[in-house]
This record gives sequence, structure tokens and C-alpha cells, in this order.
Amino acid sequence: MFILKFIFILLEVLLLFNLLIVVHELGHFLAARWRGMVVDRFGIWFGKSIWEKKIGSVTYSLGCIPAGGYVSLPQMAPMEAIEGQVVDKQESYPPAKPIDKIIVAVAGPLFSFGLALVFALLVWGIGRPISETETTTTVGFVVKGSPAEAAGLLAGDKVLAVDGKPVSRFSGIGDSVQWYVVSSQAEEIKLTVERAGKVLDLIAKPVRDKTALWERKALREIQARPLQTPLVASVSPNSPAALGGLKVNDVVLEVNGVKLYNPEGVREVIRRNPEAPVLLKVQRGKEQFTVSIKPVMPEGLLENTSIPKEEKFPMLGVAWEMGGKMSVDHPNPVAQVKASVNAMAGTLGAVFSPKSDIKFQHLSGPVGIIRIYYRLFESEQGWRLAIWFSVVLNINLALLNLLPIPVLDGGHIVLSLVEAIRRKPIHLGFVEFVQKMCAILIIGYMLYVTFFDAQDLPWKKQKQFEVKFKPVAAAPARP
Repeated sequence: MFILKFIFILLEVLLLFNLLIVVHELGHFLAARWRGMVVDRFGIWFGKSIWEKKIGSVTYSLGCIPAGGYVSLPQMAPMEAIEGQVVDKQESYPPAKPIDKIIVAVAGPLFSFGLALVFALLVWGIGRPISETETTTTVGFVVKGSPAEAAGLLAGDKVLAVDGKPVSRFSGIGDSVQWYVVSSQAEEIKLTVERAGKVLDLIAKPVRDKTALWERKALREIQARPLQTPLVASVSPNSPAALGGLKVNDVVLEVNGVKLYNPEGVREVIRRNPEAPVLLKVQRGKEQFTVSIKPVMPEGLLENTSIPKEEKFPMLGVAWEMGGKMSVDHPNPVAQVKASVNAMAGTLGAVFSPKSDIKFQHLSGPVGIIRIYYRLFESEQGWRLAIWFSVVLNINLALLNLLPIPVLDGGHIVLSLVEAIRRKPIHLGFVEFVQKMCAILIIGYMLYVTFFDAQDLPWKKQKQFEVKFKPVAAAPARP
């Protein structure tokens, strides 16, 4: 069953990922045909052809590596390392006009942008699932001994601004608490928070986790968690929670009389006094009740050598809903595109800033993108989330390809503009040399970032400890 699910999800991922690339290349293809330029080959996927057919002057092919596609345009100095050897060199054809080259180069990003709008319209109609972290700036939990605790931040504080920049959500790229922390460049961060109707300014000194040389460098954090409704997702059989009568969809409002803003609050109470029962105030539908539950050490936890000693403490046997309560948003297409452009601009600004901790290694290549799609499709709202992510990815694809780098569409545009100003073609040997050098750099970067992406794949992760409890006589459970 697992294998069938894996194959089905993988097919969904490949379908959507390839659609994005092929539509981009289709833009180049149709524009080239419209402008009367020579198209040597239109290929879907890379590698050795498993099918090909020549129709007119164009060879259509299907490769054996399911990773996008390409259009071979001899009049635009093709990249033979990627597209394969063309039948005739550029010198065999009349030179294309600069305006035609520019139109063909722009068409790819334009089609990507158009596909992003199509996906944005779909998201507007079907909605996008969002977690509480994207609808709140309230702090849910402060890690003990953290920079947030040292700064005086408390659970329940509402963050208004970070370093004077207003925030509208806790996580995500853009105007979020998390993003302004990781992209900050000073040694100290000013947090403007609202507490009990008063506005306070707090100063936090962010820290970074230690990482190995072969791992992505950790980014800055103040170790504060967002507001998240402690919603019960599952209860382990024979666990203290099961014997105490907790059920799926119960919401834990308080622990030992203290209001709870994040499930981590329960774990922290148990850590401080692992032998004592915890008193939980629970809401089930419209009913509220209290229950006292004594945590128990799961079977095999003490003997497990892969779990740090500080993580070995008695448990209730409850799994919490990731992200807390979910809601569905219907953002209009313009807002989606604007948010995607702002996220892209913010990311590039941070990457190119010499004082920022965010570097090229923190971006994702094809392997990382496919992994993201796979994780999205694994969820119950897989297609909704994947379509929303496709809006972001298409905007990124369009904007990145417009960068003035040879090999990319923006590079073709710049070279064509130079040709128009000079009123004569640029020497073909020079163009091919520059393109090959840039192609080597881009391929090298892809291998570089794939090295880090591969470390996030499932086989690099330790097997998660399965929480089990010994059967005991059940106490009378709540109806």
C-alpha cells in the first residue's frame, strides 16, 4: 500500500513539475514559430530520446529523464551541452533580427507568468489551506534559556514589528516575524510587542545552531514559537491520555491553571516536574472539563540511543495537530502574484547582501523543489497546496530567467540589445564562449545546491521513535 501511494504521489509531482517547465519552453517555441525563426528541436524531458518524430523542419522528442524540456534555436546560439547537437550551425541560417530574439526570449517568462495567473485563479476559487502561523503574530511558546526569554518575551505577547518593520504573520517569507529575524544583519534585534494593552520594545540577540561543514548553515533564531491551538490529532493506545479520556479534536485550554498558547507548554510543564500529574482544562465541542493525567515513560524510550537525554521524559501519549487549527483562504490573484514577487525580491536581496546569513546554499534546486511538492501532496489538502506553491514557483521561474545572465532569457535579451545598438551581430565565437562558461557555472551551482537538497531527503532522516505504552487497567473514561 505504501509503495502504491509513493508511486502515485511521485507521478503527481512529476506531472506538475514538468508542466511548469514545458509551458515555459512552449512560450519560446510558439514565439519563434510566430517570428519565423528556425526551430531545430522541441524536446520534452532530457537524455537519450525514447521517441522522436520530425514534422516539417522541427524534430519533436521525448527524453528518458523526466525533468522538463527545451527548445533548440540555432539562431540564438543554442546550448549544445543541454539541447544536444543541432543539425546545422548558426552560420547556416540568416541572422535573426534583435527584436525577434527579444520577443522569443521574453515569451518564456511571459508564459510562466501566465501559468502563474491560471494557478492563482484556481487558488482564488478552491482556496488555500493556511495554518495559524500565517494568521497571527502572537507568541505561543518561549524556549527556556533562549534569546527570546532573555529579552523578556512571553507567551501571549503580540509582535507588532521587528527592527521597526511591521509584521502581519509569524512565519513565511515577507512581512513575517520569522523572516525578519533570519534576514536581520545586526547583532541585536528590536521586537516591538503588545502586552496587556501596553506597547513594549524588547531587545533580543539571535543565535544559530551548530552545523557540520557538509550541512546547510543554520540561520538566526530567537527560539520563540507561534500561537498554535493545542488540538489533539491522535491518542496512543494504552497511553495516560487515552486512559484519562482525551479524544481526537479535543482542545487543551490550560495546563495546571495556566493558559496554553502552544502544545510545547504541556511538554515544558512535564519536563520541569516529570513525576507529577498535570491538570488539563479541555474543551470538547461546547463542553469544558478538567482532567488530571500522570505522564508515563513510553516503552523503549530510555534505551533508545538516537534520542538525546534531555528529550527522554514521561509523556501523555498525545500527538498534536501540526499548525494547530487550519482555515481556508481565498486570496485574489493580484495579491498572490504581488506576494510571490515580494518574496522573490526579499530572498534575492538577502542572498546578495554581504551581511546576511542567507546564502545561495539556502536556496533549492530541482531536487529540493520536487521534495517540496512531494511533501505537499502527502497532506490531505495536497492539490490545493501544490497549486498554490505553483503560483510562487512560476513567478520565481519567470523572474529568475529575466536576470541578465547569458544562457538565461535575460542574457539573450541583453545580447540582442547590444546587437541592436551596434547594428551588427556579436561575434558568434564570443557568444558561444560566454554561454558555455555561464552554463558551466549554472550547472556547477545546481550540483552544489543539490548536494544540500539531497540531505533533506527521507533516507537521511533518523527513524522516528514510535511511542508505545504498556497495557494497564483502564480507569473509567469520560463519556
